[in-house]
Amino acid sequence: MPRLIAGLSEIADGYDVILSDVWGVVHNGASAFAGAADALGRFRARGGAVILITNSPAPSRIVTAQLNELGFPSSAYDAVVSSGDVTVSLLIERSGQSLFHIGAPQETGLFEEVAARDGHAPRFAPIASADFVLCTGFIDFFSETPEDYDERLKLIFARKLDFLCANPDLVVEVDGALSYCAGAIAERYERLGGNVIQAGKPFAPIYDRALTLAGAARGGAVERARVLAIGDAMRTDIRGAAKQGFDSVLVTSGIHRDALHGAAEHAAIHAAALQQFVLDFGLRPSAAIAQLVW
Repeated sequence: MPRLIAGLSEIADGYDVILSDVWGVVHNGASAFAGAADALGRFRARGGAVILITNSPAPSRIVTAQLNELGFPSSAYDAVVSSGDVTVSLLIERSGQSLFHIGAPQETGLFEEVAARDGHAPRFAPIASADFVLCTGFIDFFSETPEDYDERLKLIFARKLDFLCANPDLVVEVDGALSYCAGAIAERYERLGGNVIQAGKPFAPIYDRALTLAGAARGGAVERARVLAIGDAMRTDIRGAAKQGFDSVLVTSGIHRDALHGAAEHAAIHAAALQQFVLDFGLRPSAAIAQLVW
């Protein structure tokens, strides 16, 4: 059973670096969490480094701007690394190939970043002639479901195209409600037998970048045993931490809230439900906390 803690201060002395998730931990898509800002800021004030690590398909500079808009203070973190950053590198590796894009057409920051770093933007093509597929999310984030993409996925699979997923999350909490992410579409392509390349958590490249940034913030190498990962998703945050050998804290009021707290808005975490929950997942976070606070 994970240790139930009331605040980060109970365990902070054991760590030099925190890798904190963003959505569901420091904000909910509509407003920043003051308690999380305070907790991370206090950890930094004690000499620790904080890297925000997110499966957002946007480059980190855009994530940083979004944090500013939501009122999350820059004093609470040292740097941001995003799934979008990893995706940019993957797109540059495929420079010269054409892609079929699944995602909101107005979200162009990823492609602008590729153009700035590679000298030219990616080439787009229909499924029939594309060299691979890039999925950054849903075309209509608020109304579509993963099933809406099944016919397109069958056409993509018929051509055996690689499917690059810029956000491995299945769902994200937006102002108290859950909305689907690119990972939910990628999961359906995998079920067809398609080859999916994931850019973010729980896979190694995003953690490699985060540790590099943490080392730069601290001015030296990072000891993995002194790294703490914080997140609200067992499938990505806690699994990724386990694969990297990091301790982890599960924020229970995020996407798993209903399973761990029940329907009541301010219900406390149910210890028996948490124990069964981690057994069902086959993953054991080091600790669990209702919300990230000091």
